[in-house]
Amino acid sequence: MNDPGLAALLSGPTCLALGTGNATMTHRGLPVSWGMVTLAFVLAAALWALARAPAKGIESQGVSLGRMPLIGPGIRRLTATPWVLISLRMFLVALFLLVITAGLFGTPITERNLATMLTWNLWWAGLVFSVLLLGTAWCAVCPWDALAHWLVRRRLWRRAEPNNSLNLRVPRPLRSVWPALWLFIGLTWLELGVGITTSPYATALVALLMVVLATVSLALFERKAFCRYFCPVGRTVGFYSQLSLVELRPIEAEICAHCRTLDCYYGNAQIEPCPTWLVMGRLTQNSYCISCGNCTQSCPHNNIAWRFRSPAAEAVVGARPRWDEAWFMLILLALTIFHGLTMMPFWEPAMRALARVIGDSGRLLWSFSAGLAACIACTSLLYWGAARLAHRWTGSTMPFRRFFATFAFTALPLAFAYHLAHNLNHLARESSGLGAVLRDPLGVHAQPLSLAEKHLRHLDTWIPLDVLWALQTGLMALGFVIALQIIRHRGRSALGEAGQPAWRLAPLILFACAVTAFNLWLLMQPMVMRF
Repeated sequence: MNDPGLAALLSGPTCLALGTGNATMTHRGLPVSWGMVTLAFVLAAALWALARAPAKGIESQGVSLGRMPLIGPGIRRLTATPWVLISLRMFLVALFLLVITAGLFGTPITERNLATMLTWNLWWAGLVFSVLLLGTAWCAVCPWDALAHWLVRRRLWRRAEPNNSLNLRVPRPLRSVWPALWLFIGLTWLELGVGITTSPYATALVALLMVVLATVSLALFERKAFCRYFCPVGRTVGFYSQLSLVELRPIEAEICAHCRTLDCYYGNAQIEPCPTWLVMGRLTQNSYCISCGNCTQSCPHNNIAWRFRSPAAEAVVGARPRWDEAWFMLILLALTIFHGLTMMPFWEPAMRALARVIGDSGRLLWSFSAGLAACIACTSLLYWGAARLAHRWTGSTMPFRRFFATFAFTALPLAFAYHLAHNLNHLARESSGLGAVLRDPLGVHAQPLSLAEKHLRHLDTWIPLDVLWALQTGLMALGFVIALQIIRHRGRSALGEAGQPAWRLAPLILFACAVTAFNLWLLMQPMVMRF
């Protein structure tokens, strides 16, 4: 090989993979040494957990920002005013409309259009990091909900009377997260199977569809049923926010305990009621709070503020198991693994081989659907087998359905940790070039990037590789540790007698080990770039 430019493309942190008629850009995976060190830590932690008695859990009390000296009064005033949220909503709605315009009327070149670059390379990749740091704050400023609210309520803020909704009760079969789960599976199918990530036009249409669904739901049902039951992004954010570093909670629990008006739930003359039917004084988990600010603005005692907490506190102690939520968390784990699989260099050749066997078309939709179903089935069966075996070994008197739901929280930190580690790759290596797209969002007269330009763009990372790998391994280790805490704490009720050994929970610990090891293996493989 005499061409130094081509040699650079075929090596380094970003390389070129030449296939049959195609050339794809891939990221270098996590070095084997980093993966092996993390795996050794995982195995050591698992052995330690098997040798120790089940834990009592962790202290769930956080540090309220409203109580902090100097900044506490300012935080209370800030959370009680609507103007911060209104300003952010207006800005994001304007940006959203620009994305729609770019998608519908701009260039079809993926890497030159704001719709695809901003939606998939920045927002979709970065959303999980906002959950870790800010909880459900994204839902508070979501442009889908903001547009739906303005179209139906016809108010920028404050309570609308009449509220222009039929205020129907959501039918009982839909009062769960099953609708959001099916929509999330459908969104995954569109994203990875149909390939809307490479089509600005399709990206804009899906975004508009979400606005339509939110608007129709608000016009038909009471409060915000779309946010509570139907939104695939909102429910994913909600479940992941159980592992967030922050939460919106009462400053003084005693004030809420003696409150008789419950303005946080019912609202008042100026502020609408809680859109997801929550009472702040009884709130123990973030799952359905959308941080809308209604409770902070309506509370007559100004007793609600953000507080810091351990990311493990809620999933280990506070969250309560439900059957539909258990399946959402489990399939969320399967879908995060599936996202990683579809970005492996071997994925497309495997799908083409399957397509030849089953007689699929060139678009590979049936083959992709079979792969998606297989990933969900394998993950579910692996957990079901671990839960069934642990239920038998512990001799638990708990019905298996409840046992299954109780320990399904184990899947949540495993999914979240891998999702963060995987998306960190996207953010570090695929977010460059966004400035140029913002300057020309429609890509007027734009030309596709050459392979050399793509290579140089993806070399321009804002995180040194050693730091990136350290963060990825740290996230994977932390996710496994939280999963162990969940198993050990929730295992106390399953084991019953204090003298029962922890090895009876071994199937669940092995499940966490197997998932973590597989996800580490995925991180160590070269990853195909989005575009």
